[in-house]
Amino acid sequence: MEIRSPDFAKNSSRALHDAQLQRALGNVKLGFIAKRRKAIDKLPEFERLRDEARAIKEHTLKHLDLYLEAYEKKVLEAGGHVHWAADARDARRIILDICREADAKTVTKGKSMIAEEVALNPHLEQAGIDVVETDLGEYIIQLRNEPPSHIIAPAVHLNKEQVEADFRRCHTGLPDGRDLDEPVQLLGEARAVLRQKYLDADVGITGANFLVAETGSSIIVTNEGNGDLTQILPKVHIVIASLEKITPTLEDASQILRVLARSATGQEFSVYTTLSTGPKRPGDPDGPGDYHVVLLDNGRSAMLGTPFEDMLRCIRCGACMNHCPVYHSVGGHAYGWVYGGPMGAVLTPTLIGIDKAGHLPNASTFCGRCEAVCPMRIPLPKMMRHWREREFERHLTPVVQRAGLGAWAFFARRPRLYHALTSMSAAVLRAMAGRKGRLARLALARGWTRFRDLPAPQGRTFQAQWQSGKRA
Repeated sequence: MEIRSPDFAKNSSRALHDAQLQRALGNVKLGFIAKRRKAIDKLPEFERLRDEARAIKEHTLKHLDLYLEAYEKKVLEAGGHVHWAADARDARRIILDICREADAKTVTKGKSMIAEEVALNPHLEQAGIDVVETDLGEYIIQLRNEPPSHIIAPAVHLNKEQVEADFRRCHTGLPDGRDLDEPVQLLGEARAVLRQKYLDADVGITGANFLVAETGSSIIVTNEGNGDLTQILPKVHIVIASLEKITPTLEDASQILRVLARSATGQEFSVYTTLSTGPKRPGDPDGPGDYHVVLLDNGRSAMLGTPFEDMLRCIRCGACMNHCPVYHSVGGHAYGWVYGGPMGAVLTPTLIGIDKAGHLPNASTFCGRCEAVCPMRIPLPKMMRHWREREFERHLTPVVQRAGLGAWAFFARRPRLYHALTSMSAAVLRAMAGRKGRLARLALARGWTRFRDLPAPQGRTFQAQWQSGKRA
C-alpha cells in the first residue's frame, strides 16, 4: 500500500469537504459506540476481564521468544510449516514461493491487516496470480481499488448506492435490470459471485486474531463464514500473522475473546470463531493438504522494552477508532496508510518512521476516549506524546512551531515576566473583544477563528487566583 501519511493535512481537508464521506462516517458514531455500551453493560465483570486480558498479553510479551518457539514446535508436530519473515519483503517472497510451489492460479483471502501492511495483493497479482478478497467489505473495496478505511469495517466510508454502482459495473454477467435496492440483495449477489471463487482457489490466505502456543492453532473471528471457506476448501492454507498475536493457552485466548467482540462490534461473540491446527489428517473429510504459517516481525521486536511496547497488546478491535472525534471527522483514508485512528497514530510511526508519519500523533484532541475504551488498556495518549517529543527532538516539527515553543519556554523559565505578560495579554484580549466577549479574528489563531469565535479571557489569570488563594 502506498504511504501517504505525510499528506495527512491535505487528506483531512479533502475528507472534511466530502459530503458523502461525512454522511458515511456518521454510521461509525451511531453504530459502534451504542452497541459496545449495550454489550458491556450486560457483563458486570467486563472491567475485570479487561485487567485479565492485559495481564495475559503483558506476560506473553515478557516471554515472547519462549512462546513463539513453543508455537513453532506444535505447528511442526501437527504437520505444518513455520516461516519467519523479518520484514514485508520477506513475507511477500515467502508467500509467493508457496503459491508458485502449489502452481496457484487463484488465491482467496480472508480479511488481514497484516497482508495490507506487507502489500501482499499487488505482489501476487504482478506474478500473474488472481487474488480474491472474500470478506464482503474487503471485496467491495477491492472492486474499487481502494485500501480499507477501518480495521474491522473496511468499507465503512461507502454508502449503499456506491456499492450498487460498483456491483453493476463489475458483475457484468448478470442481468442489468436486477433489483439491488436492499443491502440483503447486495449481500446475496456477492455471495453468489464469490461461491465459485472459493471452489476455484488453489491457495487460501487468512490472518489470525490469535496464535496459540499450547496447541499450535490459529484463531480467526468473522461474521460471514468467509474465513472458514477460505482455509478449508483450497489445497494450501497460509496464515500470515505478526509476532505479538501469540497467546500461551486456549484458555488465555478465550479470556481475550470475551472482550474482543464486545469492544469491536458490540457482540457477545463473533458469529464464527474458527480454530485451525495444521493440515487435514487421515480420515478428515476436508481441509488443506498443506498448512503454512508466516510470522512477521516488521519492527515489532524493536518495540519491546521501549515506551511503545504497550502497543503490542493491541487486539485490533477498532474501539479506539470508533470513539475518536478525529477519526469521526476525517475517516481512515486520511491517515495515509494501513492503520488509522489513535492506534494508527502510534503504530504507523513505529513501522514506517516518524519522518513519514509525524502528523499522525498530532492528530488528537487528547480527550482520552481511546484509552478509556481500549479493552487492553493501552495508554494511547501517552504514546502519542512520546512520538511528539521524538518529532521535536529530531527537528521535524515546523520552524514556526519550534520558535513559538522556544519563546514560551523563555518566558516560562522567568515566572515574574511570564505572569506580567499573561496578565497584560489577557487584558488586551478582553479590550479587543469588547462587550461581545469573543474574538472573530486573531493573529496566530487563524486556525481557530476561521471556523469559530475565540472566547476572550475572563477575570484574573489562574496563577494570580492561585496566589491569592494561598495567601488567604
